[in-house]
Amino acid sequence: MSGGLDTFIYYATAPMRLLARSWYLRWGLAAVCIVGFFFTATLWALNRFVPLADTGLAEALAILKPPPALQPVTRASHVITPVAISLVAIGSTLDAAAPRDFSGKNNNPVTQLLGQAEIGLTVTRGTMYATGQPGTLTVTTPLNGNLRVTGQIGNTAGKVAGGIGGSIGGLIGGGAVGKQIDSLVGKTLDQRTDFRGNVIVTSRPQLTSAWRIEPNLAGRLDFSDASTNLAGVKVNLANEIKPVLDPVVSSQITALQARLRNDPMIERSAREQWAKMCRSIPLGGGKTGLPALWLEMRPVRAAAAQPLVDTRNLTITVGVQAETRILPSETKPTCPFPAQLDLVPPMQDGVLAVGVPIDMPFTELNKLLEQQLKGRRFPDDGSGPVDVEVLRASLSASGDRLLISLRVKAREKKSWFGLGTEATVHVWGKPALDQQSQILRLTDISLAVESEAAFGLLGAAARAAVPYLEKALAEKAVLDLKPFANDARTKIAAALTEFQQVANGVHVDSAVTGLRLIGIEFDAKTLRVIAEANGTVKVAVSQLPKM
Repeated sequence: MSGGLDTFIYYATAPMRLLARSWYLRWGLAAVCIVGFFFTATLWALNRFVPLADTGLAEALAILKPPPALQPVTRASHVITPVAISLVAIGSTLDAAAPRDFSGKNNNPVTQLLGQAEIGLTVTRGTMYATGQPGTLTVTTPLNGNLRVTGQIGNTAGKVAGGIGGSIGGLIGGGAVGKQIDSLVGKTLDQRTDFRGNVIVTSRPQLTSAWRIEPNLAGRLDFSDASTNLAGVKVNLANEIKPVLDPVVSSQITALQARLRNDPMIERSAREQWAKMCRSIPLGGGKTGLPALWLEMRPVRAAAAQPLVDTRNLTITVGVQAETRILPSETKPTCPFPAQLDLVPPMQDGVLAVGVPIDMPFTELNKLLEQQLKGRRFPDDGSGPVDVEVLRASLSASGDRLLISLRVKAREKKSWFGLGTEATVHVWGKPALDQQSQILRLTDISLAVESEAAFGLLGAAARAAVPYLEKALAEKAVLDLKPFANDARTKIAAALTEFQQVANGVHVDSAVTGLRLIGIEFDAKTLRVIAEANGTVKVAVSQLPKM
């Protein structure tokens, strides 16, 4: 009886049991959904409003010794310029300065013996031209002249001078000539003859430490056959011409030597170029996206090698040494012109080397670094178990290492809820300069301990991705310095164009052929990159100022 009652009750209450079971199932599922929703919302809220705190960074920075402060630095730059002065220009300048005509009289013994007779000279010179050979500059000018003998043979009293013929004969050679002249005493002469010759002046120029040239001039007269028939006798008149022209040539050479020795042309030109070099050149700023900096150039020393002469030019090689530095604002440097020119052995000419220490504050570098990294995802191809997106980036220094701090958003791809987190990843590394690529890399990359802990919410798969992340950051977390290098090269080249002009016969040809990065150093606030701009410079002088 009881069994039948139990069976009856069981079947009678079956609908109620099914209803209860369905109710528990629905509420159980609802509870699971609610818990999952709140769990997911909590994670989102934590990521959105309460980012994961970074632990250990302050301690890590405190343990490492801060880098010593950067000391003020200047780089030695130099410009070695060959100044080639055309021999044609030298000849033209001398030609314009020297007198073209001369006339005079001779008072040599022959004239005295001729009594009232006079020997007069009229000389016209031709165009001067300069030629060269190693060590010697030669200036030659042709002479065209006329010699006139006028007067009476005999003494001024009209008396026959005994032995005149013999005396003249002794001067011009031959007793027979003397007897012939004795027979002509008292007769009147008026004879003319033309002659030709050359004035040859040589120079072995030397520079002095007072910015002057010591020309070391020497001259001589060279005549072809200058002869005439004097009273029917052929006489070579070179001895009559030279005593008249030698003082003239000597005085002209002496005057020219004094003028060249005291000419301030070299100093004046050097002062002009010196003033142009003493300046600040703007770098960066404007549309470049780089911080506004200034390259200060301050020439401090000048040197020169002794002149070289070849078949076309007289070349003076001048070198200028300057101190260069990068500053955050424009300066007006003071550059006293050196009173003394250092004389040095021959130098490699046509060389331009400008040392550029570029000081870049980390605050400015952070902007560049963030431009390069913000929005990037690791891995690039999306093949990793975790997708890491860079939200922000900054750079700082501690000890002998640099620290790149990346604010990242990480998400584990295989998580059913798509769980993710934000954290700051601290990447330590030693800076190394890639000169060929002009980028700053970090070597010995490692993630700080707190960076690994930041991925704890993502599980073992995320933690396993840490070595891959280190490798990716070593490849991607670099600082591209090419914008700085290219801007510096462009601005320095633009400054040099002021020298590239043809004015008053002076042509300056200069060019920046490259800029290379040669070193880095840093302190807690500033990263200093040492660069060097290389190029060529030449000066050609085709016209000299009037003397």
